[in-house]
Amino acid sequence: MDNFLSVRDLRVHFPTPDGVVKATDGLSYDLARGKTLGIVGESGSGKSVSSSAILGLHRGTNAQVSGEILLDGTNLLTITDEEMRQRRGKEVAMIFQDPLSAMHPYYTVGNQIAEAYRVHHDVNKKAARTRVVEMLELVGIPQPDRRVDDYPHQFSGGMRQRAMIAMALINDPSLVIADEPTTALDVTVQAQILDLLQKLQREFNTGIIIITHDLGVVAEMADDVLVMYAGKAVEYGPTKELLTHPEMPYTWGLLSSVPDLTADVDEKLVPIPGTPPSLLSPPKGCAFHPRCRYKDQVAGDLCVTQQPDLTPGSRGPGHLKRCHLTDPTVPNEEEVARS
Repeated sequence: MDNFLSVRDLRVHFPTPDGVVKATDGLSYDLARGKTLGIVGESGSGKSVSSSAILGLHRGTNAQVSGEILLDGTNLLTITDEEMRQRRGKEVAMIFQDPLSAMHPYYTVGNQIAEAYRVHHDVNKKAARTRVVEMLELVGIPQPDRRVDDYPHQFSGGMRQRAMIAMALINDPSLVIADEPTTALDVTVQAQILDLLQKLQREFNTGIIIITHDLGVVAEMADDVLVMYAGKAVEYGPTKELLTHPEMPYTWGLLSSVPDLTADVDEKLVPIPGTPPSLLSPPKGCAFHPRCRYKDQVAGDLCVTQQPDLTPGSRGPGHLKRCHLTDPTVPNEEEVARS
């Protein structure tokens, strides 16, 4: 499989007066062309920070970024700022969580999308406008030749998100990062946006990284899932395999806290106890152990003293988990039964 994106041992640390915040700490994954990777986890787990590093958004800040981000064989962490600017938008683009704040209120939607196009193409304003109208029509905005002159506040939430998708795809990038693209939308519009992304992915053969806390979105969109906790990957594998046979207690907790429309109406959700750890001083050993219901099933005090490696799960090498439990299937079945 053509893994055109390979992230290896990515670390994004932020020095502060109180210490170093290890927002992303040794993250690795691959993505093939035309495939979708879902990255899930609670707020503060490092999802957005790691993906922002792919776009070079930490450049010019005090962030300490190391490792490798290989896009078509080029390490994006070693190229110059100018080379990064040339690639950003053309080879890798981003769909932001809140398009109203991502778009400038003083410029029309069409002008902003046209600017993203003209940065990478030597065309006049008329040609750029024609291209923008084509993209607005492609993403399903009605009367695109008229709406191209509207301002962001004149668009509904769903239309703004469609406009952001048009901006991200106007240069036919090989990789699109969608950061919580459906969070502020109602469920009907969410479904439309996800269908649109899948349709455009098939048309452009674009690789997509979708960052979300919504496991329903992951089940609908992703080919593979990366579960993050405290800046690290704690489980990684094919979507169907990971959602039906998870092997890490944190993943079980995420699944058991999601409502199931087919379950008994009196069935209670099982939230994960406690709160995510501070990335200034994460717990020793397994970062999840203060919240884990199953640490007593591990011999000795391994969970408290030794950080587990990301190793193949019980169902094969394509499914990785970071956990000391030798047989994670038994408590997993109990957890799923309670969810």
